[in-house]
Amino acid sequence: MIGLLQRVSQASVVVDGENIGAIDAGLMVLVCAEKRDTEREADALLAKLLGYRVFADDAGKMNRSVKDVQGGLLLVPQFTLAADTKSGTRPSFSPAASPEDGRRLFDYFVRRAAESHGNVQTGRFGADMKVSLINDGPVTFWLQVDPVGVSR
Repeated sequence: MIGLLQRVSQASVVVDGENIGAIDAGLMVLVCAEKRDTEREADALLAKLLGYRVFADDAGKMNRSVKDVQGGLLLVPQFTLAADTKSGTRPSFSPAASPEDGRRLFDYFVRRAAESHGNVQTGRFGADMKVSLINDGPVTFWLQVDPVGVSR
């Protein structure tokens, strides 16, 4: 699974003119399931994400996690993160999970995040979303958890 996290001072998702999710300071995370991903990869990505130290401590060093600062978490499904861009000028999405598996794993990821963190908002799987954010820093990290036995 892939998570592209951005430390934000605020972020929101709008679908059909309706604001469906918004946070103040925290992390906006684009989440993508790839083929062969299971709940095991979702759990591993979530654990890494919740513990990833991207917020400043009193000395100004990135030593605090979103849990430490009790920040918001805006999770947005984003299958295009799995794009294969190695050749040509058009991305291939063959590495992405099927829509059914992607939805199932995204929903599972959201449920587990809400159980572990509480302050969770989301985008809508399969919707045409308008995502707005103010990246704080800017700070952006690519996190990826490969299925067992798969290497890149």
